[in-house]
Amino acid sequence: LLTMAGDDPDIPRLELESVIGFNGHVPRGLRVHPDRDHLIYPLGCTVILKSLTDGKQEFLHGHTNNVSCVAVSKTGCYVGSGQVTFMGFKADIIIWDFAKRAIYARLTLHSAKVEALSFSPNDMYLVSLGGQDDGSIAVWNIEKKLAICGNPASAHSAGQCLCLQYSNTDDNTFITAGNGTLRLWELDLPNRKVRPSECQTGKLKRIIKCIEIAEDDQYFFCGTTSGDILKMNMKTGLLNSCGPAKQKFSQGVNVLKILKSQEILVGSGDGCLTLCSGTTFKTLKRVQLEGAVTSIAMRGEGQQLLVGTDVSQMYRFSYTHLEEPELISSSHSSAVTAVAIPYGSSELFATCSKEDIRVWHVDRSKERLRITVPNMTCNALDIMVDGRSIISAWNDGKIRVFAPESGRTLLVIDNAHSMGVTAIAGTRDCKKILSGGGEGQVRVWELQQGGCHRLLETMAEHKATVTDIQIKKNDKECVTASSDGACIIWDLVRYVRNQIVLANTRFRCVCYHPEEYQIITSGTDRKIGYWEVYDGAAIRELEGSQSGAINGMHVSQDGRYFITGGDDKLVKVWSYSEGEVTHVGAGHSGSITCVRLCGSSRTLVTTSSDGAILRWRFPHPLSSD
Repeated sequence: LLTMAGDDPDIPRLELESVIGFNGHVPRGLRVHPDRDHLIYPLGCTVILKSLTDGKQEFLHGHTNNVSCVAVSKTGCYVGSGQVTFMGFKADIIIWDFAKRAIYARLTLHSAKVEALSFSPNDMYLVSLGGQDDGSIAVWNIEKKLAICGNPASAHSAGQCLCLQYSNTDDNTFITAGNGTLRLWELDLPNRKVRPSECQTGKLKRIIKCIEIAEDDQYFFCGTTSGDILKMNMKTGLLNSCGPAKQKFSQGVNVLKILKSQEILVGSGDGCLTLCSGTTFKTLKRVQLEGAVTSIAMRGEGQQLLVGTDVSQMYRFSYTHLEEPELISSSHSSAVTAVAIPYGSSELFATCSKEDIRVWHVDRSKERLRITVPNMTCNALDIMVDGRSIISAWNDGKIRVFAPESGRTLLVIDNAHSMGVTAIAGTRDCKKILSGGGEGQVRVWELQQGGCHRLLETMAEHKATVTDIQIKKNDKECVTASSDGACIIWDLVRYVRNQIVLANTRFRCVCYHPEEYQIITSGTDRKIGYWEVYDGAAIRELEGSQSGAINGMHVSQDGRYFITGGDDKLVKVWSYSEGEVTHVGAGHSGSITCVRLCGSSRTLVTTSSDGAILRWRFPHPLSSD
């Protein structure tokens, strides 16, 4: 068997051109670096640095699982990030040297998850908070890269600690808060101890989700899940005031930011960004965004604000024009299930996910169109060869056809399959649609004038979900892959089975070689199989990856290369005739769900289960035959 690509350092790397994606679920995950030019945000197990002036992206790779918190030091020398991991394992904290874009220190202490991080004002210490299964606080000496001391984050009688914030002036003071717990901590360096004192909130029982400390350290503010804000005295630890009295913030306060004018910006769970008074918490201005607000970051002195929401949208505001948000980036917030590229075009591509289909500009990585179907998941899509319609397969058993310019619904085929539509393809003459379902049937639909349709044939041989459909260029034959371990080559004139290919696997993907005398398949057994179309004979088998299924595959137009991606998170480019890996791309944080090569250009688009869309430069020249 072949030696594996992912581990071999000699194999050339693919060049990553851009990433579309942002994990908006990380609390306060979107940050602005003190240099005022770089956005810092997480996506899967990568931390992305994006320049606000030219849009150039850089990537900090080092975490082994999803990033759960991000912090930036006051001077901007260091960026801190923590991750989640599996129960019983330790979760890493990485301190990055911002100037070198490299790992400065890797700190391992907390189990299962790092909940929050905060740097001390003079970059001397980093304080970290473990998640629910850890519940401890650790203070780290940044220079020595060692832990100074640790302590349980909250008293036994209190709930889980959720957030922490370092003082703005004092390297020895920080605050933690959470479910029924609010504590001021003093670091006693000579004795290597950290001592908590409980803050008194009287009769108020609250779950605190965020802390914001005034610049002069006189007061600090806490946002709660009940939708109110507590103002606490930093010196005495006593409750100063609580508000707003009447109009609470709907679905809880997720994030707070104090402005230079002493007014407070509040991001709440219902997607409202509210500017309120710093004394009475009365609303002054508000704007409705899409998704719950999870991050507010100030650029410079606060003239510009950047806001992140949990549906992976990023907005930019100017302080003077709060009512006019500018959407600077959007992406899928759940797994991307498929990619389609229009025939003969290399400027656009479409992706689908839970609830929506989006059309993107290749070069600018900007969203051009969004088609939303609430509460449904789009399992597969294809763009007709004439470019006039997007056909899509949905888990409610319907096939929906949309116009690619406006997103208007052109046709809905109800009850196309009984267990959801799982695969779809359109013929070259644009008159028929082939669909596969969760029950294993393959159906042929005829599209008629005036938005009508007719079921031509049902081909029922598969015993399980149909995962992929590919149609021959002359529209007279197709191949379907299924998770029952069979790939069937169908005659589309007589609607009968021509050939069947069986393997001990759940097939995930199948491709015709451009000359259409061979097919290649792959699936959960990690093998790539070459088969003869004429008689279904196995030609050869390659070891596709060391771990995890292969979920996506695409053959280049000239037939000299093919690309695979799967659960091992690596994009691999293979030579078709030699069966050798020529290039490997590491950059995905979730399992790769789909890979597509733009027909004419050298752009490779890959998508993954964390909602990311990555664009790579295809390394080989494509002959234009």
